[in-house]
Amino acid sequence: MIAVLEKLIQTIDTLSEWTGKTVAWFILLMVIIIVYDVSMRKFFGIGSIQLQELQWHLFALVFLFGAAYTLKYDEHVRVDIFYQSRWMNTRRRAWVNMLGGLFLLTPFCLLILNSAWPFVKLSFDFAEGSPDPGGLPYRFLLKSAIPVGFLLLMLQGIAESLKGLVFLLSDKK
Repeated sequence: MIAVLEKLIQTIDTLSEWTGKTVAWFILLMVIIIVYDVSMRKFFGIGSIQLQELQWHLFALVFLFGAAYTLKYDEHVRVDIFYQSRWMNTRRRAWVNMLGGLFLLTPFCLLILNSAWPFVKLSFDFAEGSPDPGGLPYRFLLKSAIPVGFLLLMLQGIAESLKGLVFLLSDKK
């Protein structure tokens, strides 16, 4: 049973690793676009609504698709006042990670997934684009990243919970 769980964990970790490393390139692209856009505005007085929107579209993708990668490396936001205390040994941390993933993170992700579907569907139905003149079309594609990002986060949360379970089932202290 533990071997099956470890294989599932490895599969999810690989997916999170791949999406995280892929989306990291968006940060470089975003920096290049920002430098170009600011330079054009500063030195030539030429601004671009499309470039400004592209910046925040890329940021949204980095945030949504990078969340699972961040969770995989335990770099997410949490209240470390208890988690890092002397009272919290490795076994207790495994319990916190397992139960937190199952009873807090997974239901939250399911709530967002359930809430996002009508939002995304409506955006697709109207082929939503930017409301700004000269803005980017196909905003519905960006909005479809919301359920994808939260699905990836939920999967990684399940993997983290399973890591805690595997640790607790093993004889490690």
